Amino acid sequence: MKRQDDFESRRKKLASLSDEELYQRFWQLTEQVVDPLVALGKRHTSPSIERSVLLRMGVSSIETKPIIEGCIDRGLLPKGAGHVVYKLAKARQIDVKEAAKLLAQGEAWDEAKSLFAH
Repeated sequence: MKRQDDFESRRKKLASLSDEELYQRFWQLTEQVVDPLVALGKRHTSPSIERSVLLRMGVSSIETKPIIEGCIDRGLLPKGAGHVVYKLAKARQIDVKEAAKLLAQGEAWDEAKSLFAH
């Protein structure tokens, strides 16, 4: 079975685009592929998945429970517990483990939540 080559016919649609237009087209198509995956992740995350993410980030197992509970209490779990820790670390210019420790101790939650306010 020979595959029908339709490269030339598909290429015609793109041949007239500039490099910038091709660049924009690439990211537009990428968003179309990724957006449903991000939405799926937001709808189907769970405390155990988020705990797993935190553990892989190097957060101790003892610290994961209060971070997960803090995310649940503040409606941040769909954002991802690891994302919450990461954004706090970036905002404060500290290590991820330091940010996790702050949140586990009940500190910096208002700041962390404000990082997701749009």
